[in-house]
Amino acid sequence: MKIKLTSVSIDDYDKALKFYTEIMGFVKKQDISLGEGARWITVVSPEEPNGTELLLEPNASYPAMKAFKESLVKDGIPFAAFLVDNVQEEYERMKDLGVEFTMEPTSMGWTSAAIFDDTCGNLIEIYQLNN
Repeated sequence: MKIKLTSVSIDDYDKALKFYTEIMGFVKKQDISLGEGARWITVVSPEEPNGTELLLEPNASYPAMKAFKESLVKDGIPFAAFLVDNVQEEYERMKDLGVEFTMEPTSMGWTSAAIFDDTCGNLIEIYQLNN
């Protein structure tokens, strides 16, 4: 069994695609029209173009998902986490691009992490492994 696809809840296709490619640095893998304005959009790491795909899934309008996301944000819990080589460098790069962080890089023993708002209603964590 392998993880080949996971998703993040979004509220707008174009805004999410712009954030996840231009700000986070992922690469668009698929953008398929599903009719009536629906799309199947995935992004991947440029370091692993055939690796796990992240589906930008527009399900934020569902009442249960909306409540879930709002609760996560209220409690400061990230919806997803992404591994980076250097969390401080990524924090500074993204901060310079206007990303709003709710937690600056913080050492947590074997990891260091930072948390930011992805502009789609989610808190996202970036983390590095400390040696």
